Amino acid sequence: MTPRFDPWSAEFVAHPYEVYAQLRADAPVVFHQATGSWLVSRHADVSALLRDRRLGRVYTHRFSHQEFGRSAPDPAHEPFHTLNDNGLLDLEGPDHTRIRRLVAKAFTPRMVEGLRPTVARLAGELVDGLLAEGGGDLISAVAEPLPVAVIAEMLGVPAADRALLRPWSAAITGMFEPSPTPEAAKRAVDASVEFSDYLRALIRERRATPGPDLVSALIAAQEEGDQLSEQEMVSTCALLLNAGHEATVNTTGNGWWALFRNPDQLARLRADVDTVLPTAIEELLRYDTPLQMFTRWVLEDIEVAGSTVPKGSQLALLFGSANRDGARFADPDRLDVSRTDNPHISFGAGIHFCLGAPLARLELAESYGALLRRVPNLTLLREPAWQPGYVIRGLTELLVTT
Repeated sequence: MTPRFDPWSAEFVAHPYEVYAQLRADAPVVFHQATGSWLVSRHADVSALLRDRRLGRVYTHRFSHQEFGRSAPDPAHEPFHTLNDNGLLDLEGPDHTRIRRLVAKAFTPRMVEGLRPTVARLAGELVDGLLAEGGGDLISAVAEPLPVAVIAEMLGVPAADRALLRPWSAAITGMFEPSPTPEAAKRAVDASVEFSDYLRALIRERRATPGPDLVSALIAAQEEGDQLSEQEMVSTCALLLNAGHEATVNTTGNGWWALFRNPDQLARLRADVDTVLPTAIEELLRYDTPLQMFTRWVLEDIEVAGSTVPKGSQLALLFGSANRDGARFADPDRLDVSRTDNPHISFGAGIHFCLGAPLARLELAESYGALLRRVPNLTLLREPAWQPGYVIRGLTELLVTT
């Protein structure tokens, strides 16, 4: 019997790890009727499949919907798919290679490192605000505004417009959940239209008056006469916001909740922030990853852990389970902020490895560092509740006192 994997259940969203352990032990590769996907729960399998070119984030680069045995998307959802499907996350083959190469010319390690003073300043200001209030919701006060402000700085979004970004992102990423409701789909479509229109206007401004921002760098990026189309730039900018800030927000919230539940590890981190923080960030990404599941389409019949998975199937790669696999991690359910052998897959792997991982690590280092150094007595007020989403999993709030 398949363990009770139920991504629509609040109880499962809050406590998925026991179910994951049962899946790894009893059904490491199993078809799940309710989602129409094959669940893959072991680290070795998930890691290998992320690199397997017999799979794809999409299948339309090789097959029509009819050839693949799948229905075309609802035409009413077209604005979402135009925005989402032209971003790096959902491209395959030559288009992915070309766009990633061009984006990498603009989104360089040097550019990310150059943001450190800005990120440190923003994190410090937000933490100082939390201190001035004597506490509050750590997520709305620090975790959410920091990555939004950083990405807005990168894109050159005026400060007056930044309040628009988080609601757009939250609405769009609602479509990544299994079987989104019609209401969630409409919110995602409406946000896709509004965000796309906003970015097109921003791109027009930067074409006329380039600046020291990522949009101007994307316009300028070219190789052998090749450039990003306007839609590719719009989708790239949207992906930077959606993927970039959702991961940072929820790693901050989930991570502090984990530290509060493990006071010995919080004390270890506070005692030696400079030395322990780098491994602690990787451990918090592993322990309660903000992205619990990532999907792949099976482009030809494959065998996974002794099970034949036919072409046309969808694989649900369970990142949260893979990151707690005792076959790869010693004492996997224990939070260990000093853990060094830590090949977590929270940023993915293979050609779709997260391009923004260095920026996420920078934001997390400055956010955690500012809180640990400036608020040494940060204390949880009450146990938090989880948002209903499973794929992108995070807390509704995290109330603290300073």
